[in-house]
Amino acid sequence: MLAISWQRRALQLVRREKKFMIHHHFSSGVYAKETRIPAGHILVQHAHKHDHLSILASGSVEMVVDGVKSVVEAPACLTIAAGKHHGVKSLTDVVWYCVHATDCTDENEVDEVLIVPGDVDQARNIAQCLSEGV
Repeated sequence: MLAISWQRRALQLVRREKKFMIHHHFSSGVYAKETRIPAGHILVQHAHKHDHLSILASGSVEMVVDGVKSVVEAPACLTIAAGKHHGVKSLTDVVWYCVHATDCTDENEVDEVLIVPGDVDQARNIAQCLSEGV
């Protein structure tokens, strides 16, 4: 039953994510994904093939990286190591940038170039961790 409820929750998160404002920025081998997240939303992320910078431009989040939870307040610049599963819960309205080195300039293909195939167990653990209180 947990698997069924997790699948429903994952679909809800994906549907909500589509409502978020996402802008893609490309420049000379650098890609930045800008995400505007309304307060109170959880984004269960993924892992990337390479280290990347994450910049919290405004707001505050509760963040989990490989099971370690912390609160981050803007302005903040973090390095997320390759292969580290991560997710955030927005405590306020948030503007978040993920910055990657890549020559890909197609917003429909860039995630495939940068993201490691999904791990459902890691995503479930992150979602559960972020659903709990600080």
